[in-house]
Amino acid sequence: MSEEYVIQMNGITKVYPNGVVANQDVEFNVRKGEIHALMGENGAGKSTLMKMLFGLEQPTSGEIKVNGEVVNLSSPTVAISKGIGMVHQHFMLVPSLTVAENMVLGMVPTTSGFLIDGKKAVEITEEYSKKFNLPVDANARVADIPVGMKQKVEILKALVRGAKILILDEPTAVLTTQETTELFHELKNLKNQGYTLIFISHKLNEIMEITDRMTILRGGRSMGVYNTSEVDEEKISRLMVGRDVVLTVEKEKAAPSDTVLKVRDLEYVNEWGKKMLNKVSFNVRKGEILGIAGVEGNGQKELVDMLFGFNTPNAGTIEVNGEQTLGMNQHQLRERHVSLVPEDRMLYGIAADGSIEENILSDRCADPRFNKGILFDMNAIHEESDRLIKDYTVLCKSRDQKVGMLSGGNIQKVVVAREFSNSPQLIIADQPTRGIDVGATEFIRKKLVELSRSGIAVLLVSADLNEVMELSDSLIIMCGGEISAYFEDTSELSDEMMGRYMLGIAHQTPEEIRRVCHE
Repeated sequence: MSEEYVIQMNGITKVYPNGVVANQDVEFNVRKGEIHALMGENGAGKSTLMKMLFGLEQPTSGEIKVNGEVVNLSSPTVAISKGIGMVHQHFMLVPSLTVAENMVLGMVPTTSGFLIDGKKAVEITEEYSKKFNLPVDANARVADIPVGMKQKVEILKALVRGAKILILDEPTAVLTTQETTELFHELKNLKNQGYTLIFISHKLNEIMEITDRMTILRGGRSMGVYNTSEVDEEKISRLMVGRDVVLTVEKEKAAPSDTVLKVRDLEYVNEWGKKMLNKVSFNVRKGEILGIAGVEGNGQKELVDMLFGFNTPNAGTIEVNGEQTLGMNQHQLRERHVSLVPEDRMLYGIAADGSIEENILSDRCADPRFNKGILFDMNAIHEESDRLIKDYTVLCKSRDQKVGMLSGGNIQKVVVAREFSNSPQLIIADQPTRGIDVGATEFIRKKLVELSRSGIAVLLVSADLNEVMELSDSLIIMCGGEISAYFEDTSELSDEMMGRYMLGIAHQTPEEIRRVCHE
């Protein structure tokens, strides 16, 4: 019966001005007090549907009801007034402000027309923190708090604004196993208090654990609503992608040989005086995948920036095939056959307004294969881009389509097609499958294994424990800017053991860690 639903999205169709149909006659109904999963590959229409529910987009046709009332969610402000809050995958917090200041930003209280009433903000923060059992440090600066606390701040921000319905977009993407367990406990508490949660995740094990029901989208259409207890991971994968998906990675045992990447005693202090890297040393060899795991903010980003010339360390050395590479720019590193799959594909991986062809071949403009004197050989360029689009199964209308119009999974395939196809000797893969669908994830993971077994050195940085454990031959765990553990063989490593090293509860001896240098 309709009265049991707090959210009813009936016959929702969204057609963009360029003719792209994001949603087609979608039904999405959520009951009060349930945790309801919204699932589907990137490009299936999940994000667009939720943007319409939060007032960021408007449907072309269809009807939205909140608590049985037809509503026009013309903006996020209107959605919030109807009790709908959204916790975004990428935190919407101001790092330089305190937790309390972030909590009340844009709201009263103020001491004048502009200044936040700090005392009142702290009182509000502490009141809601206690009420919902979401402990946060009201006076701490957001830049200094761990990622798990940032997640709680985001949830409290929505609750303090009166949200009764919470949209959670990939809420565990940057959390450890322990932090995820804690978050799930808190979400169940909210559910028991009558709150309604819409849970978006690509981690099927989490969907199975935390949700009551699920709606699955494929190609902008609904594939049905299911009780979570009545489906398994394989069935969900088939409904999402229309075929069976291998959920585990099969790989032959690595046979590493010569050292390709040699890092010694890297140190880096950031602009706020915080030491982000502290004497980090390791080797990556031909024919192996060395994984780096850790809670985000423990030096992984800074390490990748150093390795690919985006920043310079305060101390230490980096060598590729015996040559010192510190101070080299990205072009020089690419000439030495170093490839990077960046953490943020939209910011560093593509030019969104450029075509697929321009993006997929952007690193080889000077390649003699594509030049006729001072002019480009367009036939050769078209032939190569078409081959890569086919080999990497990029779903698109043509090579001329703007890459920014593709789904997240297909954008990432454009990035990896460029980075994997230009004869790399070292691939740095930073969060290579973050926020993409099951099918694209499977494809990229298989490619990384295939390339490593062909003799390429792969450094994999990932916050996805399943990914980093299944793909890596050996594993580094980082905590507080240091290597807290090194495991030569990941086959017997458990999530719980990893979590202890990631959170700093455990730390190997310097002798155990030094083994990563193979000296």
